[in-house]
Amino acid sequence: MATDPIPNPNERLVKVFDAEQDSEVMVVRGLLEAEGIDCQVTAIDMPQDVMPLGGVMILVREEDAPRALQVIEEYRRQPGEESDEDLTEESQSGS
Repeated sequence: MATDPIPNPNERLVKVFDAEQDSEVMVVRGLLEAEGIDCQVTAIDMPQDVMPLGGVMILVREEDAPRALQVIEEYRRQPGEESDEDLTEESQSGS
């Protein structure tokens, strides 16, 4: 099994996820692959005048995009994945 399946060059690819952290992209990539969705991980390098921006994005076939976005949304809604800001708001409202 190849580490980065390369979709057919004639297929239209669309971005479904991006992040600055490689680790988060790898988690999402694993979720998509577990669902049978082939994806391509590509570096984002956008030079800026003040500060260079970068990160990584995940591309999938256009026809797989709706399912990929659904998988990502389900991942984001998982219990226990609350941000520090959410936890702070809950602890303040409960006091």
